[in-house]
Amino acid sequence: MPPPPLVLDGTGRPVEPLLVVDAREFAELSAPARRRAVTALRGSRRCTVAVATGRERVPGELAQAVDLGLTANPDSADARTVAVPDLHAALAGLGDRFAATPLAALTYVWLLRQSAGLPVPAALTAESAAYSTLLAGPEFAGWLDARGPAREPDDRSRRVVSQRVGDVLHVRLDRPARRNAVDAAMRDALLAALAPAEWDPHLLVEITGAGPAFSAGGDLDEFGSAPDPARAHVVRLGASVAEAVHRIRDRVTVRVHGTCLGAGFELPCFAGRVLAAPDTLLGLPELAMGLIPGAGGTVSIVRRAGRWRAAWLGLTGSRVDAATARAWGLVDEVLDAVPVPF
Repeated sequence: MPPPPLVLDGTGRPVEPLLVVDAREFAELSAPARRRAVTALRGSRRCTVAVATGRERVPGELAQAVDLGLTANPDSADARTVAVPDLHAALAGLGDRFAATPLAALTYVWLLRQSAGLPVPAALTAESAAYSTLLAGPEFAGWLDARGPAREPDDRSRRVVSQRVGDVLHVRLDRPARRNAVDAAMRDALLAALAPAEWDPHLLVEITGAGPAFSAGGDLDEFGSAPDPARAHVVRLGASVAEAVHRIRDRVTVRVHGTCLGAGFELPCFAGRVLAAPDTLLGLPELAMGLIPGAGGTVSIVRRAGRWRAAWLGLTGSRVDAATARAWGLVDEVLDAVPVPF
């Protein structure tokens, strides 16, 4: 049985990139037919979604083979199957995403399939290469046209404050007026602030954010300002906060609160310990821009919550609250408050 083909139109745009598999119909197949179906699904370039319409679970062999599982029964949900209140609405939402930005959406699910099996540096390299490819694509160009030209930062204030107290290095994102939006200046300041912990193996790190949110993600005013995708790829890897946090992850605690989007969600997930305030909301908005998560999310979120939940979060842009994030392993503990230590 060959993989279900991905059909392209004359412009290279995918036609029907979403393939839905009924879990009950799959379970009724003979064992040899199920094995053939699993092999075909694993090889497909379409985004594959298994759906359990009743109280049944998505069979494990099917759940493992597809990009995402959906069920209307919360008791049937697991790390590979997301429970939704309305299956038809969920599938319609996925269809809308693939209709709007099919290149970004397919690139995202293909990348997630590979990420978990790669060492973190290799997975970050793959993410950056895919992200840079999409920077040159028509979907991101359409988003840029709607937004208008890139703008220089309207503030020159400090981006990060750090202070060492004994064996603990406190690092605070300090751009509260912009909800700690991450721009090149903040990226460089974070790398400089974390450098002492890379040299001192006994130094613990606590990262917090000032203001109403830990970080609302990348600074949208700066998007599209890279001179070209090739140099953007080199800069992204050569000045990677994600990789810096990963290298010292066992000594890093991140305290998140408020709305944490994009980089504000992706970077904390590299830490060994993530503490969340009850008002925390986590989300990945990048696909609506014709991009994929580019601050390490296809690596860090996959390692915390699995590629299936990462697929759901990215493809739908859904925001998860602190309790769901704890249940999914995206945060390690929900606290009554997440105090800023200095």
